[in-house]
Amino acid sequence: MKFVADENFPGAALRLLRRSGFDVASIAEAHPGIPDTEVLALASSEGRTLLTFDKDFGELAFRRGLPASCGVILFRIGLLGPAESAELALATLQSGVEWAGHFCVVNNRKIRIKPLRPYFEPKR
Repeated sequence: MKFVADENFPGAALRLLRRSGFDVASIAEAHPGIPDTEVLALASSEGRTLLTFDKDFGELAFRRGLPASCGVILFRIGLLGPAESAELALATLQSGVEWAGHFCVVNNRKIRIKPLRPYFEPKR
């Protein structure tokens, strides 16, 4: 499985995931400043699950019906330090959950998973 880290994803977590063998692209490194709609479209076009701390992606994925067939993992973990955030991100990705097609919310105790609607291109 491939991932893309949103700009707000901690650098320590990004480095740990990469050292642990995960394929994680970074918006901050490759496309800084692009809008959230483009982040989600990029994740979808590259077959990557989005890693983010930005809850706006919930609205984008559900209410606006943007393509998110690869999945979104939203971290809502409070005030953890960089090392703890990195360890939680690693444990999350190693959990064996099927991320594709789901919107997942991770906190310090659990992972909530909700299926995403399939995306259909609007008719013109």
